[in-house]
Amino acid sequence: MQHSVSTPNYSDRIGFAQLTRRAFEGGDLHPLREHLLARIAEGTAEAGEGLDLSLIAQLLGEKEAGLVIQSEVLSFHQLFRTPCAVAKPRLRVLALAADIDMGGNTPIEFLLEGSDIELLTLYVIKGVGLPETLPEHDIAIVVASDSEECRETLAAIKQAAPRWPRPLLNRPELIGNLDRDKLFRLLAGIPGLDIPVTAHATRAQLLELSQGKIACESITGELRFPMIVRPRGTHAGVGLAKIDDAAALKAYLAEREEQNFFVARFVDYANPDGLYRKYRLAMVDGKPYACHMAIADRWDIWYLNAYMAFSEEKRAEEAAFMLDFDGAFAARHRSALDEMSKRVGLDYFIVDCAENSNGELLVFEADNTAVVHNMDPPAVFPYKPPQMRKIFAAFTTMLSRHARAGEGSAA
Repeated sequence: MQHSVSTPNYSDRIGFAQLTRRAFEGGDLHPLREHLLARIAEGTAEAGEGLDLSLIAQLLGEKEAGLVIQSEVLSFHQLFRTPCAVAKPRLRVLALAADIDMGGNTPIEFLLEGSDIELLTLYVIKGVGLPETLPEHDIAIVVASDSEECRETLAAIKQAAPRWPRPLLNRPELIGNLDRDKLFRLLAGIPGLDIPVTAHATRAQLLELSQGKIACESITGELRFPMIVRPRGTHAGVGLAKIDDAAALKAYLAEREEQNFFVARFVDYANPDGLYRKYRLAMVDGKPYACHMAIADRWDIWYLNAYMAFSEEKRAEEAAFMLDFDGAFAARHRSALDEMSKRVGLDYFIVDCAENSNGELLVFEADNTAVVHNMDPPAVFPYKPPQMRKIFAAFTTMLSRHARAGEGSAA
């Protein structure tokens, strides 16, 4: 495929994967931050270095400062390149991103790490939108999330989508379906799949419920105590709580200032041994892959609080889960996963799930931005790198397949 040669208008950056890996492995990001700050002070910094500085600030826990830097950079430059492992890339991917914190766009760089695919990231931002001439690319993918902050980005891409010159993956109109209170409607009635109704509740409604003035059912039909409550718009367990009765709800509200919440019935998915097992799957091109399995004695697990690194027994179970995945877990839930994939319609997304006491697939959430990485120390998790490489290979194969199909239709 001949690209017309034109002066690149992108700015290079170190990027998300490399900087996150440095932080994850305990590297000190302060010297690099000082170096970048000095270049900004001298007026010699490139836009990509500004974006790297924004990310370093976020990785060091200075989220607000990082986002201010990012918005400042994006106000004058929107296109960035993360160089790939080879001098002549086999494929060029254009990722369409939003101006949001580091967890708000699909971390596609991890999925392309070490590949021969070049990544260009175009930030589609308020007041600027898409450029008149799109940068040269073989395939595009929307990486913005379903969060409130991405609405305008998704709307701008959706408007341009019908005239997109190349295949466009993870289409913008489908990403909004992943929102917590939309997903259960989308997946309702799939045999072998259990997804609790997630309803929006205002602070006023929950106060009335805590005072016994209204019943659970008046918020949503299947709601009852114990229930799960979380402030709307939060992730990673912020404000997430299991509420056993009206008194507990009253105490919870006294500690929180938010006005809007999500509520759902609590499902006790503990195994007979009293432990909870939560799975993360990557759905790539309609096929499920195991990302991780967290095992803990608490229901509100995510991988970090399951302390898998401290238990050889847990790791042995996770390794077996990955090894037997296609013939065991994926086979047990094949029809539910197939139907879910069809209804969600995205080319790539992540599912956090478990199995309920009836052996059904219990779905907690689906999103397109959860991190799938290969950063865990191989000495502790020797079974992880081969599994992650399998996911990355599936992802790059999917990109190639769609890019080839696009060439055929463009010819």
